[in-house]
Amino acid sequence: MSIYVGNLSYEVTEDGISQAFAEYGTVKRVQLPTDRETGRVRGFAFVEMATEAEETAAIEALDGAEWMGRDLKVNKAKPREERGSFRDSRPNGNRFSNRY
Repeated sequence: MSIYVGNLSYEVTEDGISQAFAEYGTVKRVQLPTDRETGRVRGFAFVEMATEAEETAAIEALDGAEWMGRDLKVNKAKPREERGSFRDSRPNGNRFSNRY
């Protein structure tokens, strides 16, 4: 399982997140998504810890905590939902309508 960490400062680093979560157990991985066009961090991250007990301890301690001037939102990450293509969202799979 993974932890979602939201409302992060745009100045945050993977090392900084890892150090903050290491107080609650072994951090296995930190994923810090960046914007494709600007390369800037997107303001959220995912953290994987060694055990579920460590994840729970980190969530309980850090959810709502102030860090780097921001109030963190920390909870269990939800599974990623399948995303259909734009074509799939249109009736009959058509991207364009014949109507004006």
